[in-house]
Amino acid sequence: MNQLVDGEWRTDTYETTNEDGEFERQTTTFRDEIENDPDAQFPAEAGRYHLYVSYACPWAHRTLLVRALKGLEDAITVDVVDPYRDEGGWQFTPEKEGCTPDTVNGFDYLREAYVEADPDATCRVTVPVLWDKEEEETIVNNESEEILRMLDTEMEDVAERDVDLYPEGYRDEVDRIIDEIYDPINNGVYRAGFASSQAAYDDAVGELFEALDHWDEVLGDQRYLAGDRLTEADICMFTTLVRFDQVYHTHFMCNRQHIHEYDNLWPYLQDLYQTPGVAKTVNMDHIKEHYYTTHPDVNPSGIVATGPELDFDGDHDRDELPGSPPEDLLPLA
Repeated sequence: MNQLVDGEWRTDTYETTNEDGEFERQTTTFRDEIENDPDAQFPAEAGRYHLYVSYACPWAHRTLLVRALKGLEDAITVDVVDPYRDEGGWQFTPEKEGCTPDTVNGFDYLREAYVEADPDATCRVTVPVLWDKEEEETIVNNESEEILRMLDTEMEDVAERDVDLYPEGYRDEVDRIIDEIYDPINNGVYRAGFASSQAAYDDAVGELFEALDHWDEVLGDQRYLAGDRLTEADICMFTTLVRFDQVYHTHFMCNRQHIHEYDNLWPYLQDLYQTPGVAKTVNMDHIKEHYYTTHPDVNPSGIVATGPELDFDGDHDRDELPGSPPEDLLPLA
């Protein structure tokens, strides 16, 4: 795996698995915060911040979802990298459909932004990246869960919609669920797909489907993961589920069951997809191209699987359960 070492791009340094064949995710590097305080180093201001994302990446997708649901499109600009990631890392290819140039810095590769922020950076180059384009001209943060939370809570005063995804009275439960689904589900699909031993793969797949079965049962009686409110927990679950049948089931060998075969997870996924603002953040062409062409150790041919055909806009009947999307989202339907 490729990464920066002392500010230099290397293609021979980062191992994705340990000696037992288990996938190990590297921790993120930039961990500053936007604060709803005019005296903060990074205060919440419209027009100051920029997101570098990939439509293919579930972690970056989280931030695009919050940006859309909160009505932060005018407050926070976005650039989109090429879904195909070669040895040079994430690249800007504006000639490709759905991709953009780097409109802030004019870089050709995202790694240049990392070196601009820290000339001695030793880390992987990942998306999302939250960039301060007005004052510090540096990376604020590249940890998706923290960016998600900042956009949801600290940018509230510049958001155009009154959508609270981390409401009082639900916060402990939201935090618990996000933690509970991370390792077996969000990261679990990667633990299965990148495992280099049978034991590591078996453990990952077993934990993944045990967790999916659990949440399928929970969602039989409630509309959302934390009950009757759409929250950050649903955002974190959605970006894995929406990719599951198209890529994780086949490409990462998570093939015990499709999501569309679940009694409750599938209509739950349809319900989230049909929530106003969500569908426009999903680019399945980018998702499939990235996964099937970017992991030669997993899929050396680079052939992109064609199916399955899924009706995300189909009837789901989840609105018969208690709860509904926030009122500020309903007029967008």
